[in-house]
Amino acid sequence: MYKLVRAVLFLLDPEWVHYFSMNSLKLLCKISLIKKIILKKYNPEKNIQYSIFNLQFHNKVGLAAGFDKNATYLDELEVLGFGFVEIGTVTPLPQAGNDKPRLFRLPKDKALINRMGFNNDGVEVVAKRLKVWKNRQPTTDNRQPTTEEQQTINNKQQIINNKPQTPNPKHQTLNNYQLIIGGNIGKNKTTPNDLAWKDYEICFKALHDYVDYFVVNVSSPNTPGLRELQEKDALHKILTNLQQINVTKEKPKPILLKISPDLTWEQIDDVIDLALEIKLDGLVATNTTLSREGISRRSSVVGGQPGGLSGLPLKNKSTEIVQYIYQITGGQIPIIASGGIFCGNDAKEKLAAGAVLVQVWTGFIYKGPEIVKEICSKI
Repeated sequence: MYKLVRAVLFLLDPEWVHYFSMNSLKLLCKISLIKKIILKKYNPEKNIQYSIFNLQFHNKVGLAAGFDKNATYLDELEVLGFGFVEIGTVTPLPQAGNDKPRLFRLPKDKALINRMGFNNDGVEVVAKRLKVWKNRQPTTDNRQPTTEEQQTINNKQQIINNKPQTPNPKHQTLNNYQLIIGGNIGKNKTTPNDLAWKDYEICFKALHDYVDYFVVNVSSPNTPGLRELQEKDALHKILTNLQQINVTKEKPKPILLKISPDLTWEQIDDVIDLALEIKLDGLVATNTTLSREGISRRSSVVGGQPGGLSGLPLKNKSTEIVQYIYQITGGQIPIIASGGIFCGNDAKEKLAAGAVLVQVWTGFIYKGPEIVKEICSKI
């Protein structure tokens, strides 16, 4: 069914289709019966909870940043079964992004090119939206319970059931956690790089009460000069400043760094050294690429558009980087893998390479709303 719908939608402007599709889903989900039908059809039957970053995930499949930039579709994405959603990239001030058109499909290659340019409503608006969303949820605490808390839960459950319970270490966690939200943060286009750390600080402070983890985005190819912040000294200033703020909070949040697939191995080594040195919570590998390797001749015209390439052509490079980081660090740095994931086997490949979680984006566009359920059935 989705292939037929996709064939029609792919005749239209990609960015318009994105908002039309998600707004349509939002309207459908307002009807209780239809929402239940969608939930039953697309939510994973195999929903294995997973703990990492001291958080409890419904499953290992998330939606990468850039899809729900402004935290507008969280309810709808939860209905489709995502274990976590990364909102953003969010900047301190609202910005319109780059000129349109700025999103392009390469169907023959199962790829996209985007040069969106961090278009978003600004951190104040996004924070208010997240606050409203959080307040509507049955629980706002995604922490994994402590041993003492879990023992209390188990004791209460034992009393209710009125029968002895055999502890299972694999399932010593709550099962009523809401959707995990990641906050992907960046700098405004007009902010000079030497002041970029302030932009990240502003976003970090504004979103801290409303997201479960943070991702520092210095790797998008669509903001001039942004990738220069991937150099070790610049990264050190940004990340250590956020960590210093984080430790003053009642509930510190995990801080991850999203890296580019276009880094040299020496640059990746620098990132690894820094991550280990400052005890960074994790890495997201990878962002989109400026390379056009793997693009077919049929896509050469669209493939020549400037911007970041995502999708199937990025799959092998992303996996290679995940595996390299895992092997060099001996698994000391948790990795969220993103890049070229279209099915369960793709996700299994990333997890086998050393990732702890996976994110989809382009695969979601091409495979449709069944992608989470399909992946979860295989991993």
